[in-house]
Amino acid sequence: MENRRIAVLGIGATGATLAAALLSKEPETILVDPAPGMGEKLFKKGITISGAISYASVPVRFFHDRIPDIKKYNPWLIFISTKTFVLPQVLDELEGVFKPGTKIVSTHNGLGTEDLIAERFGPDSAFRMSLNYGVEFKGPGEIEAAFFNRPNHLGCLVPENRELGEEIARLLTDGGLDTEFVEDIKLFVWKKMIMKCTMASICAVTDKTIKDALDFSPTREIADACFKEALAVAKAKGYDLGEEYLKEMFAYLEKVGVHKDSMCYDISNQNPTEIDFLGGKVVEYAREIGISVPFYTAMTNLVKALENNYLGK
Repeated sequence: MENRRIAVLGIGATGATLAAALLSKEPETILVDPAPGMGEKLFKKGITISGAISYASVPVRFFHDRIPDIKKYNPWLIFISTKTFVLPQVLDELEGVFKPGTKIVSTHNGLGTEDLIAERFGPDSAFRMSLNYGVEFKGPGEIEAAFFNRPNHLGCLVPENRELGEEIARLLTDGGLDTEFVEDIKLFVWKKMIMKCTMASICAVTDKTIKDALDFSPTREIADACFKEALAVAKAKGYDLGEEYLKEMFAYLEKVGVHKDSMCYDISNQNPTEIDFLGGKVVEYAREIGISVPFYTAMTNLVKALENNYLGK
């Protein structure tokens, strides 16, 4: 990847972790985030990840607070690690940066984000990652990793990009963030997002950790019903995860332990949530294919009601 620039958009908990891995191998990686004062702090202290993932004061050389500013670098590979609700705006701003051959990797939590990229810039441009780590933002460049169930998974939407996808996965792995290229990334997204889409809204509404929500029988009953609904939607979309999936899922969630879902923090900080690409996307898909998902609909609407209390929309 010599003489080819990489950019990471969104330097929150997820983006900073990706950036640390990339910077350790590609020190000219460009970081972009609009948060006031972030660039100054990153230039001064770099990025430090502690806990289940470890990086110490990884230097940052290139930082901008506006996406259009990176056009001059002509980045060939762009990771988008923003919140999903700003993805359409990010893609608008990338219109002036994108050139034929540019590859864009969605690292979002949610369903269908890679499809938005493909719709805007073509399937050949779109890659998707399913991240298997849980991280918390402590401050600019200061991240705490609660867990990393290795590896992450990365895939493309067209078979011609397989070799390039394997190269990107190797780059991240060599940087200490184990990543595996997979043939059908949507399968892996469904496997993770059934857990995320279910637990995010339950945790957000109850302000419980994932472990507490699963251990408390009333919320566990809701979770079990949501899991069944999401599995039915996934099957109707062509992804029958099989009988063993639930066992694998609960084993995964046990490793997560007392980790709070990020939507809990969105609600407590009165920020917009990613519900439209999580539970809301399951509801959207269900309506398109004519499947009833009453538990998912209720949990999605409850999160929207909590948002309405402070956003007024």
